Parts: sequence; C-alpha cells; structure tokens
Amino acid sequence: MFSQALTARADSIARHLETIFLFTQNDIRTTLIPVTIFALSAAPRYDPIHAWNAPLWIWFHLLQFDIANQIQDPEEDRKNKPSRPIPAGRISVDSAADIRWVMVPVCLMLSLWYGTQALLASTVFAVFTIWYNELHGDKMGLPKNVLTAILGGCLEVGGTVAAGSCNSRMDKVGALAVALSSTVFATTLHAQDFKDEEGDRLTGRCTLPTIFPKAARFSMMLGIPLWSFVLSHIWKLDALSTTAFVAYGAYVGTRFVMYDTVGADKQSCKFYSLWYALSHLLPGYWRFFYGV
Repeated sequence: MFSQALTARADSIARHLETIFLFTQNDIRTTLIPVTIFALSAAPRYDPIHAWNAPLWIWFHLLQFDIANQIQDPEEDRKNKPSRPIPAGRISVDSAADIRWVMVPVCLMLSLWYGTQALLASTVFAVFTIWYNELHGDKMGLPKNVLTAILGGCLEVGGTVAAGSCNSRMDKVGALAVALSSTVFATTLHAQDFKDEEGDRLTGRCTLPTIFPKAARFSMMLGIPLWSFVLSHIWKLDALSTTAFVAYGAYVGTRFVMYDTVGADKQSCKFYSLWYALSHLLPGYWRFFYGV
C-alpha cells in the first residue's frame, strides 16, 4: 500500500514537472538555446563550472513569460496550439495564473544570487512581461518587435552574468554584444510571424507580415545578409567565415521572398533560427582571437 502511494505521488510530481516544461517547450529551440549560446560566448570571465547557470537563469525567466503569455487567450491556443498545457487540460487558467505571479519573486530571488546586474535584468524583464502580455503590447507590429527585443536583451544580460565566474559583471564587449543582438532581433524578429500570418489576420493581431506583407518579406532578403556583413565586420571574422556567414544569410533572406506557403515559412523560420544562433557565437569568436 505504501509503495503504491509513493508511486502515485512520484507520478503526480512527474506530471506536474512535465506540465511546467510544456509551457516553455516551443521556445527551447527559438530562445533558450540561442540565448544560452550567446551568454556563454559573451561572458567576460567564462567559467565552465558555472556554465549551467546560464540556461537555468534563462529558463526560469522564460517560464515566467510563457505562462503570462499563454493565460491571455486560451481559446486561440485551443485552435492553433492545442498541445499547450492549458488547452490540453493539464492545468487550469487560474492555477497557471497563480504560478505566473509566483515566478516573479522566484526569478528576482534567483537573480539576487548572481548580483545587481542580473537582478536589474530580472526586474526590467518582469516589467516588460506585464507590458507585453497584461497590457497587450503584443498587438502591434513594430512595438511588438521592440518589446520582444528588450525582453530578449534582458535574458542575454542575465544569462551572460550567470555564465561568468563568481561576482562576474557585464563588460563593454558584453554590453555591445547585447545591444547588437537586441537591434538585430528587433529588425528581423518578424521572420517568426510569417508562418502565423493567416491566424494573426483572423484574430486581428497586427504584425509586420499582416500590415506590410510584401515589404516585410523583402526586408528579410535585404536585412539578414546586411546584418551578416555588419556583424562579421564588427566582430572581425576572417574572410572565409565572413563569406560563409553572409552567403547563408542571403540564402535565408531570399527564401522568405521566393517561397511564401505556410510550410515554406515554417522551414524558413528554422533556417532563420539557426542564422540567429550562429550570430550569437560571434562575440565568443572575438574574445577568443582578440580579447585580453
């Protein structure tokens, strides 16, 4: 009897942990992995022993944002993303909302462990999470890109500080890397919106692909290779690496213009995610070859 109760308890805990993970599952590839790569590349005093702290800090804050986002419109998720925890019936909206607000002090206390810069990043992240979700800042195209870039910048700052050795702080190179990454994200983020364009139109959400469909696609063809060249120049890539990175950027950008079906846009978004992840390695390249 005791062993059965223990097994049932263990199964219940495992189910709850799986539910929590499912809130962030869709952002593992698009956010957690590239931001972790960035943090490990941009950390001023990288310590392999502390490397696990970066994805830990990033994931906790990602969980805070994702729950806040997914409790806003469960009906839309029931139509478009039924596997998410709320539409799948794994957790109620009220219970998810309770966890959402608990995550704010949890993330702040976690950040306090890493110092004032991480705490500041966590505080700004909490404020802009409210702006994006509860105040519906995601309903407009360009402001959505800017808000998301700020949120991403906060993740990069906190993750970079957490990845460093004890008492690590963001240096000028790390600050430049965050500024560039946030700007790149703000100007290319709509690459992720093309695949959802039809659904966004039906729900009235304003994104750049719904407002300026042709211009948004051409901005990919021009912006991604241009950013590839600029970043290669700033981080002093060698000629071969620069050529390869710019060529791949041109391929990714051109796909958005040449192929405009939903399936093609999903594939293009994956190529974009890889390009963005590769761009996150560049500060590490500079630190390895030119840093002191």
